[in-house]
Amino acid sequence: MPAQPSAPFYGNYPSEKLTIGAGVVIFHLASQRVVVCYHSQDRYWFLPKGRRNANEETRTAAEREGFEESGYRNRVLPLPMKHRQPDPDGGPERFVTEPIWTQMLPLTTTSQYMLFWYAAETVLKDVEESYGAAGSNSNSSQSTRTYAPPPPFPPDLSLKARIEQDSVTSGTGEAMTYEPVWHEGTGVDEEELLYRSFLLPVDDAIRKLQGSVMGDVVRRGWEGVKMRMEMESQDSV
Repeated sequence: MPAQPSAPFYGNYPSEKLTIGAGVVIFHLASQRVVVCYHSQDRYWFLPKGRRNANEETRTAAEREGFEESGYRNRVLPLPMKHRQPDPDGGPERFVTEPIWTQMLPLTTTSQYMLFWYAAETVLKDVEESYGAAGSNSNSSQSTRTYAPPPPFPPDLSLKARIEQDSVTSGTGEAMTYEPVWHEGTGVDEEELLYRSFLLPVDDAIRKLQGSVMGDVVRRGWEGVKMRMEMESQDSV
């Protein structure tokens, strides 16, 4: 059953009592799959998430946590969604990179955790190779101090054109879909090194995450992807 939005409430937290986090659902658009993590010791499925660093943009934190916990480099996707943020340019913008879900969770008996969930995509081959990755699995652990975010999704790029960018030619001349690079050893502590990650069909991912809001994060993110593709298709008619 989809999660229901909570009723509005009052809350006041000084800086030392509030932790801000970010999580991400990472789609491989060309194969309609999603990155889902698995805790190999405690045996549960989850989406990557974690605390935002001091002075770090929340969207960047989501991308960084996605990379560290899953091993897949990613970038936030601009999607059509209803939201309550003003547009200083007089919009409204058709596609935005706002959180698709926000959670308020008790961290301790005296402190609060605010977690923003974003939708993202795996990066294309050229972006991956710009980091020096040769396209195969490699140990490319990056600390939070050296993490370099990928360039943002181009504002003039359609999702159809983006998917076409993942069409590559094999050594034998056969057309095939680019498989995103999984990086080993990107976890930043012993706990994260226990995580395993898998690219699963969207429906399978939702089933694995059933019972938590993370299933709804996948569902809502994928609905946004399909809606954007439909809007862009209508634009081309």
